[in-house]
Amino acid sequence: MSGLIGKKVGMTNIFNEEGKNIACTIIEAGPCVVTQVKNVDTDGYKSIQLAYEDKKEKHTTKAEQGHFDKAKTTPKKKVVEFRYFREEYEGKLELGSELKVDDIFNEGEFVDVIGTSKGKGFQGVVKRHGFGGVGQSTHGQHNRNRAPGSIGAASYPARVLPGLRMAGQTGNKTVKVQNLVVVKVFPEKNILLVSGAIPGPNGSYVKVEK
Repeated sequence: MSGLIGKKVGMTNIFNEEGKNIACTIIEAGPCVVTQVKNVDTDGYKSIQLAYEDKKEKHTTKAEQGHFDKAKTTPKKKVVEFRYFREEYEGKLELGSELKVDDIFNEGEFVDVIGTSKGKGFQGVVKRHGFGGVGQSTHGQHNRNRAPGSIGAASYPARVLPGLRMAGQTGNKTVKVQNLVVVKVFPEKNILLVSGAIPGPNGSYVKVEK
């Protein structure tokens, strides 16, 4: 599964050859540096570790600094492992190799994008699960409009069953959106335009796979 690390820039729209308006997400994908190459003999599986976006040395631990020094590159903010990189790249990627957006992606291909959704904090059942609340605000229903209502237990089983939809932490989860079309590639700017929306706020890191 080959791919690149990127950053969500924002959204725009573009007209295709048929004149149809397509909503697109702008992703700044790469350039990424190969910081580790794993193989079956030494690690038990194949993978390529990529790093993206420079960071200051004073914010880098000694262990990280040594890791990046082996690849002869500057410290990076984001490091991601891609398992079983595509066969056409086997033997071509070495420590310190740089991958750009046009090295991996072509227009018209399908890609999967993995990101972290926006965190909403601790939310009630109406916002988190779309509950309708308990009844109306009449007949003595005092401040029950957004309450979850009964949770179903009585003297038997005399406990709260696991898996019930209740209030809790909302968002801030890893989300994978599959089968997005690469609408446009701008290699000179390391920009990738994919159809549809992807998780996370603008400026957040994403993993683009194909």
